[in-house]
Amino acid sequence: MSNLAEKNVQNGHIDHAKQQRIAGISSVLGSTIEWYDFFLYGTMAAIIFPQLFFPLHDPYVATLLTFSTYAIGYIARPIGGIFFGHLGDKIGRKVSLIATLIIMGITTVLIGLLPGFASIGVWAPVLVTVLRFIQGIAIGGEWPGSVLISMEWGTKNNRGFMATLPQIGVPLGLILGTAVTSLFITLSGDSFQTWGWRVPFILSLALVILGLLIRMNLLETPSFQKVLNEKEMPKLPFISVIKDYPKQVVSGVFANVSSDIAFGVFAFYTTTYGITHLGLDKSIFVNATLVGAMIAVVSIFVTGYVSDKINPKKILGFGNILLILWALPFFYLLNTKSTGLIFLAIIVAFIIHSTMWAPLAPVIASSFPAHLRYSGSAITFMLRSVIGGGFAPLISTFLLHKFESGYAISAYIIIAAIIALFALRYVDIKYHKAD
Repeated sequence: MSNLAEKNVQNGHIDHAKQQRIAGISSVLGSTIEWYDFFLYGTMAAIIFPQLFFPLHDPYVATLLTFSTYAIGYIARPIGGIFFGHLGDKIGRKVSLIATLIIMGITTVLIGLLPGFASIGVWAPVLVTVLRFIQGIAIGGEWPGSVLISMEWGTKNNRGFMATLPQIGVPLGLILGTAVTSLFITLSGDSFQTWGWRVPFILSLALVILGLLIRMNLLETPSFQKVLNEKEMPKLPFISVIKDYPKQVVSGVFANVSSDIAFGVFAFYTTTYGITHLGLDKSIFVNATLVGAMIAVVSIFVTGYVSDKINPKKILGFGNILLILWALPFFYLLNTKSTGLIFLAIIVAFIIHSTMWAPLAPVIASSFPAHLRYSGSAITFMLRSVIGGGFAPLISTFLLHKFESGYAISAYIIIAAIIALFALRYVDIKYHKAD
């Protein structure tokens, strides 16, 4: 293992600037592909999956069941985080990233080939749930690996920016998924329901091949090589993280949970809210989400750049304050049923989310030393995902059914942001520009 790493990384013979560029491109592209696959499911869950996989239930129950399978993808993330975190801290970042990309690509294509309830009965929801679970495992290893391999190839002056690059993959993945979905939604008759929805899933295979070609040219990071050369590797990195860095895990989870809850509501549940509660056409929300995601790409890029000038922790706190201020106006604007105001609500929501999403990466990754960074980042990020985004659409569905008002969901978002601000006080990012 050490010999392989030394063969891959010869510090005196590396074009560091070139590897930094490859790392940045690889992280953005890989993250985009993974999130395209993951978000594609979320989009289809709001539009068509209740009819395809849970047709025997009333609309409310079918939506709950569909978003339950969505939540399962988040529940699986910590499992993927533990497994790939162990692999990433013991063998290397690159191996884990190649594995997660292959797994994500295969499961996404299989979802696109899956027969519906009308063809195979109860096996349809069972199989889609299993595949969703495997998707979650792959994401559990992808995010921390992408962040680390980009950040650890960065220099002292741009590590924060490099760490945020994979975050751009989230809106890019959402843009791709939403754009392709919008294209096929326009099919006439029942073409979209019978075969059109499958094409976006199957197209994922081409993106995966491209991502693999780029990642094969990426070397292991200097930080990981230094760990191999100078430090005895822990037998079980996961246990070492829990034992030696519990404060970093707990504070990191709750300081970042609001961003996932906000995204789960803004990016996914809003479409369901608009269709079922407001009685509006789904294309309004799909297109508004697409525009919001486009703007978020720029917003994340700018915020990532600023994170090297200002402490990422302060930027994250500012984002949570903005979230508190926008939670109520968001649903007020949606309730107007005005297309222009709906677009405004969603676009501003995406910009606010960007101010939390961009600094999240350096805040979490910089909380752990290099020899436990993959496992620590994976555990922290994935636990916040389970508590936050995984259940956000499900909880939002329940709150709307219970209180018949979107403002109940606003209260849910505000409470999460207040908890995040409190937890942020205990976050320590002393490894921000270290190694």
